[in-house]
Amino acid sequence: MEITTRQASVTDRDALIEAFGAASADEVVTAWVLEGQQDAGVRTAFVPGLIDRALRDDEIWVAGAGEEIWSISIWQHVTSVQRFADEAAETRTMADQSPGMRVLERVSLLTDLLAREHPREFPHRYLQVIVTVPEHRGKGAGAAILAERLKAASEASVPAFLEASTERSARLYSRSGFAPTGTTHTLPENGPTLIPMWFRP
Repeated sequence: MEITTRQASVTDRDALIEAFGAASADEVVTAWVLEGQQDAGVRTAFVPGLIDRALRDDEIWVAGAGEEIWSISIWQHVTSVQRFADEAAETRTMADQSPGMRVLERVSLLTDLLAREHPREFPHRYLQVIVTVPEHRGKGAGAAILAERLKAASEASVPAFLEASTERSARLYSRSGFAPTGTTHTLPENGPTLIPMWFRP
């Protein structure tokens, strides 16, 4: 079956939320943020907020058969670290206003790390996240998104950056042309180790 890659729009919002919710449940960073969180309200609010922000500020690229969404990715066009600093300050304030709320504490830890460690080489494309719905894994949808987006980056002579969240995903990104920087960042509280990687046209 032929896989179609396309940029999602606001008309895809509900399908994006459903697909991302299913696809990200076992993604290691998301799982760390939501660890032990049984409150369905927190989980159901987390994904729509992420998707709405990405639709507003970034690009969401999806792949699947026809209009189906098998894989979903969020790409940012980065020209400074101001956005990361703003998000870190925002989540730190939210965490301070809700002491003991572990989800916000962990989001704050993550955004602080990203603001502090994100590379200062501009402009670049930043692959914030890419996930695949479990029943469609191994069909090449994620690879199709990477191939299409990296082709566009090469044509624009703009590098791309990401943090792989597992050794396995780092190997997959390496096959697409990403190379590790040689440094890693381990999230606290038994969190995953992020592996920064660059794709340079």
